[in-house]
Amino acid sequence: MGWLKRLFGLEKLENAQVNPTPQISQSTTTATEKIPPERLGLNGEYDQSGLAKRVTLAFDEDPQLDDFNTLWVAQTGSTVVLKGKVPSQNILNKMISVANSVNGATYVDTTQVTIG
Repeated sequence: MGWLKRLFGLEKLENAQVNPTPQISQSTTTATEKIPPERLGLNGEYDQSGLAKRVTLAFDEDPQLDDFNTLWVAQTGSTVVLKGKVPSQNILNKMISVANSVNGATYVDTTQVTIG
């Protein structure tokens, strides 16, 4: 089971992207109604948990990051929040790097992560 399936119950969609192009709805008439980067979903739609979902998709797409049943991904605004336990500091560092590469992520909070 992958990150996206375990944390959000979603199968990876064929057109899902870590950094999609925002989709402007038919009713949007002004450029000021853009979707904030941290609310951008897997397909460019508005999604309250879009950043967290795109980070989990990025974890799924990285062959060095297995899904750990002891770690969860959340978001608070543009901050990615990792919670739980990881096997090593090297893996945590890799996860931080991957999460920071996702459009909309301004910080990765690891204060709730233990190593071991």
